[in-house]
Amino acid sequence: MVVYLALAIVATPAAAGPQAPVIWAFGDSLTAGYGLPPEQGFTTRLQAALRRSGVAATVRNGGVAGDTAAQARARLRWGLRGPGSPPDLVIVELGANDMLRGLPVAQARANLDAILTDLQARHIPVLIAGMRAAPNLGTHYVTAFEAMYPALAKAHHAPLYPFFLAGVAGNRALIQPDGLHPNARGVEIIVARMVPAVRTALRSRR
Repeated sequence: MVVYLALAIVATPAAAGPQAPVIWAFGDSLTAGYGLPPEQGFTTRLQAALRRSGVAATVRNGGVAGDTAAQARARLRWGLRGPGSPPDLVIVELGANDMLRGLPVAQARANLDAILTDLQARHIPVLIAGMRAAPNLGTHYVTAFEAMYPALAKAHHAPLYPFFLAGVAGNRALIQPDGLHPNARGVEIIVARMVPAVRTALRSRR
């Protein structure tokens, strides 16, 4: 009887600890890891950096190269069905392709607002990753585009990481030959800069 009791105790599963958070990087080629092998892409490197910092997160890649905010909006609900359960945090990194194509800022803003509204309705926390506009688009466009991100963050009470390419943009040593996308070294810098914001966003989730 004692033996059976001991075996039963050993076989009883330990109480589960807190579930490891799932992060969905929902964006364009920058989150997709364009031009890089998967192990050097943004989501893989962010996951590794978070785990080194003590956060056992899984970071899923929701980036599609070339996506505008409108195209991302069209695939949002389909993409959320993929993981099965809602992510604990969505990094929304969009707008760069709208800017590169010179699409109206009001159009990009309306689509980003719809994405954020949908995520908010599902009670999914968000970290907005901002973008800067190319200066050749003119002062009016640049000002309106760059003001879009803080305005959306304020309207949706969401944290904002002001510039996804901070520390990398303009440095040829950190950019691929296309002049647009970070190379492996650039990704490491982006990740290192973003980790504190991601950790804070995870801590503040409901």
